[in-house]
Amino acid sequence: MAAAAPAADGVPGRGTPGEVIHLNVGGKRFSTSRQTLTWIPDSFFSSLLSGRISTLKDETGAIFIDRDPTVFAPILNFLRTKELDPRGVHGSSLLHEAQFYGLTPLVRRLQLREELDRSSCGNVLFNGYLPPPVFPVKRRNRHSLAGPQQAGGRPAPVRRSNTMPPNLGNAGLLGRMLDEKAPPSPSGLPEEPGMVRLVCGHHNWIAVAYTQFLVCYRLKEASGWQLVFSSPRLDWPIERLALTARVLSGALGEHDKMVAAAMGSEILLWALQAEGGGSEIGVFHLGVPVEALFFVGNQLIATSHTGRIGVWNAVTKHWQVQEVQPITSYDAAGSFLLLGCSNGSIYYVDVQKFPLRMKDNDLLVSELYRDPAEDGVTALSVYLTPKTSDSGNWIEIAYGTSSGGVRVIVQHPETVGSGPQLFQTFTVHRSPVTKIMLSEKHLISVCADNNHVRTWSVTRFRGMISTQPGSTPLASFKILALESADGHGGCSAGNDIGPYGERDDQQVFIQKVVPSASQLFVRLSSTGQRVCSVRSVDGSPTTAFTVLECEGSRRLGSRPRRYLLTGQANGSLAMWDLTTAMDGLGQTPGGLTEEELMEQLEQCELAPLASSRASLPSPSPRASLTSLHSAFSNSSLSSRRGSPSPPQAEARRRGGGSFVERCQELVRSGPEPRRPPTPAPRPSSGLGAPLAPPKMKLNETSF
Repeated sequence: MAAAAPAADGVPGRGTPGEVIHLNVGGKRFSTSRQTLTWIPDSFFSSLLSGRISTLKDETGAIFIDRDPTVFAPILNFLRTKELDPRGVHGSSLLHEAQFYGLTPLVRRLQLREELDRSSCGNVLFNGYLPPPVFPVKRRNRHSLAGPQQAGGRPAPVRRSNTMPPNLGNAGLLGRMLDEKAPPSPSGLPEEPGMVRLVCGHHNWIAVAYTQFLVCYRLKEASGWQLVFSSPRLDWPIERLALTARVLSGALGEHDKMVAAAMGSEILLWALQAEGGGSEIGVFHLGVPVEALFFVGNQLIATSHTGRIGVWNAVTKHWQVQEVQPITSYDAAGSFLLLGCSNGSIYYVDVQKFPLRMKDNDLLVSELYRDPAEDGVTALSVYLTPKTSDSGNWIEIAYGTSSGGVRVIVQHPETVGSGPQLFQTFTVHRSPVTKIMLSEKHLISVCADNNHVRTWSVTRFRGMISTQPGSTPLASFKILALESADGHGGCSAGNDIGPYGERDDQQVFIQKVVPSASQLFVRLSSTGQRVCSVRSVDGSPTTAFTVLECEGSRRLGSRPRRYLLTGQANGSLAMWDLTTAMDGLGQTPGGLTEEELMEQLEQCELAPLASSRASLPSPSPRASLTSLHSAFSNSSLSSRRGSPSPPQAEARRRGGGSFVERCQELVRSGPEPRRPPTPAPRPSSGLGAPLAPPKMKLNETSF
């Protein structure tokens, strides 16, 4: 210790290379030589022993360093042998400590080790990359809109997220955009003009919406994806996007490709040319904020939760607005549009016959069914069975309610006049149902409890739903997504979890855990099993995603392909081959593991949620960062077969809460010295004794 004292006292030049240096790293003693610690110049240790950094000694005189001793052991071994032996230490932790100590050779070796696993060319599923397009000039024509959009005489609110992507610098198209900033939104918050807000696909076409313009790509067999249309710069941020690329047996011929964008109550519609270019069809006004924008055949549909629907027909060029009950859900089957309303009714519109079927110049909206309890219909899914006779299809409708109920109704072709009949009811959700999907083999429902999913297998006889043996419970899991209610950058439509895909047994959910995540998890919708996970090739956060079903090539043996499209904060678009991932299904684990969830939560600030414990908000149809109250409930981390029983819920409440709650406590507690975990007491067999949460590994399907 006497030999170490001169160095510890900060006297430069003292000591010999062979003297012994005693270190106390986080409470653990290490002994090594001065030569071992200082052979890398300009490191933390050379500065420490030369006196450039003040030292703190413990009661034995050893130099105290307040760092993790577990990670320090392989670092010291590298200084001794110049060989890397991680000894079970996580690579990111080792790299972080090596950067803190300024060990340049070790940092470079660890970075090269990570680069072997991560490539800018992506993994085997990476299928394509489209760079950011050129920022267009401002739109100047008779339809140009100036200032905030008006809705009812007042500026329409623009929903914004509190989480924005990091500063993107002057790379790509953003160098041009920094000189021409987007106008401030009515909310007063800044816009990010270069990030992808929305992405959608139809057949072999893709539409990508940025803050003030949109672009369209077309897939050609020989030349790949080609940019065929770029809209002028708009005066408002795009909130909704819709694309139709082909209408089978349509009356428009080759002029059946259209793209529409909406913000507030305004809707812009363009006609697309197959070989490139496009022309503006017009601007339409719904009068109230547009909540949903989509095509049914060649009809453009816009709906609002206020109870208003607008329909535009491509043949007659007629725009019609109609008042209905407040609309909470919708789905389309063939040429029929079904609307679920807050009064418990399901209405239908035959858009193919619009506007031929008019009644007093009003859109003919007919009531199809009314919920027995008159609960609001918050989710809707229609399944048309193959035709079994000349009279038509069976119509099967599954819908979810605001009280958490799931019902299935069926209409036979022979009983069209009597309306659908109630077939089956499930009451397994305690929060409003936000999504529902009835497919050939499965019934899938999602509620507002952090996207809690329940699935059932559907039994069919001769293509029609059967009462025997009924729907069998299949899986229960969560698609945890801590995205705010309005999505990344103020648009929720770009981060829809799904399910995506044709109505078969290969539909998938897309899970983005935290708002600024660059990694997405693809999970089978029927069981929650993980299909694959993808990470952005350029490291930028993923701001929008969707799944595209592409047509097969004309070449012999080609089949349709399914792609995951991801839009990035830097304006690029990446494509991932889900067909290949589905072919290898079963080789990857299920949902997020506990370690993966902790790694994701490192990117997310959970501390503001502390105030939510005092007053729990009411359930919302969208799972959001500010509505994690359900994570504290007894169903926060449900098992594969259902929610915890009431005694288990009480035990979880008394014994420290759910895993998400413990994560929040860790974030709120800040950097404190680690303490050994206190062993949980064994549950007592007595009825009056308090229960303690059992120590078990979390079910990975819970995430």
